[in-house]
Amino acid sequence: MPALPDGETPPDSGALPESVAAGAAARALGVYLHVPFCRVRCGYCDFNTYTNAELGGGASAAAYADTALREIDLAAGVLADPALAAAGMPQRQVSTVFVGGGTPTMLPVADLARMLDGVRRAWGLAPGAEVTTEANPDSVDAASLAELAEAGFTRVSFGMQSAVPSVLATLDRTHDPARLPDVVAWARQAGLDVSVDLIYGTPGESLDDWRTSLDAAVALEPDHVSAYALVVEPGTKMGAQVRRGMLPMPDDDDAAAKYELADEVLTAAGLRWYEVSNFARLDDDEAPASAPAGGTPRHASRHNLSYWREQDWWGVGPGAHSHVGGVRWWNVKHPRAYALRLEQGHSPAVGREVLDDGTRELERIMLGVRLAEGLDLAPGTGAVPARYRSAVADLIGQGLIDFAAARHGRIVLTLKGRLLADAVVRALTA
Repeated sequence: MPALPDGETPPDSGALPESVAAGAAARALGVYLHVPFCRVRCGYCDFNTYTNAELGGGASAAAYADTALREIDLAAGVLADPALAAAGMPQRQVSTVFVGGGTPTMLPVADLARMLDGVRRAWGLAPGAEVTTEANPDSVDAASLAELAEAGFTRVSFGMQSAVPSVLATLDRTHDPARLPDVVAWARQAGLDVSVDLIYGTPGESLDDWRTSLDAAVALEPDHVSAYALVVEPGTKMGAQVRRGMLPMPDDDDAAAKYELADEVLTAAGLRWYEVSNFARLDDDEAPASAPAGGTPRHASRHNLSYWREQDWWGVGPGAHSHVGGVRWWNVKHPRAYALRLEQGHSPAVGREVLDDGTRELERIMLGVRLAEGLDLAPGTGAVPARYRSAVADLIGQGLIDFAAARHGRIVLTLKGRLLADAVVRALTA
């Protein structure tokens, strides 16, 4: 697992500086709930997850919902701080909730519902709020999906990863790919929107394997597809296998070919890219996927968009990160230490940073350039600022950004630009 970043020590109360109040009324508020438990730890995963469901010290899966509710209560108190109210921080309802992990659906639905109820009590849910949980295909059934919908969940994101058994085995995924049509059908019957996650570039995966996975995903008729290139992280089982020569390192050219195939297959199926790795189904009254990018599909993940648009979110759980008004902080990683701090009445945050103007501008470019809606380099002017013009001209010449959009001061990536998004960011921030 990656180490937590350095930063200043936050107060035990979790109190935030009054600077976070500036512009708060214009920012959405989301909540991320981290559930750190998994039945099996996948070889490629470096998330803050644990296979032992009984960690002790109040950190077991059975006690987890109560622990998370303590942080939700603390968060509500911090954001309702009279000093923040005096500085202009509004009391906002939550517009998105995302329960991730780990495998959240290892917990009983009743526990997930209690955590969601805690969010309702703390802030209230805005009308039409998006409420998502991640799930493995083998961690839910028709009854549990119906219970999730009854509890107020609106969306489920299934970890499909691949439809090819040999690829799943390399990833240490344990579900049967033949189960996906059933779980998607059960989710539909419950009234839930459906997203599926795919991974490409697994060692040993051929282009035909990847096409098989894409075709299987499209056949499910999902509302949303995330397609991520495999990254071999140091410290993981797969990282050790690659280091020892047991598995080959994923190839950049292979990954590019697979991304181009994903764009071709998903676009043909009526899904439009709205972020480099994310595609959403278009409703009948939305512009076709073949039309130039513009606007965000209704079935896009609004919670993830809040990250890319630099909105506010509070991350609940061990190792969870939060961001409010240019202040970022992160919680202690181990579930036992997390539970102990909350039991003692302390914030679980162990580090934070107040982002300066330069860092915020850099992050605005890094995140915004990945969106199909484009990055406005000078909001409100409709023009490319002088300091960017040389870089923008070079990027147009390389075929990485759209010329017509750039004429109006927006950076919109071409397909080639999506493959080289990091290079675009480097050019704009050199």
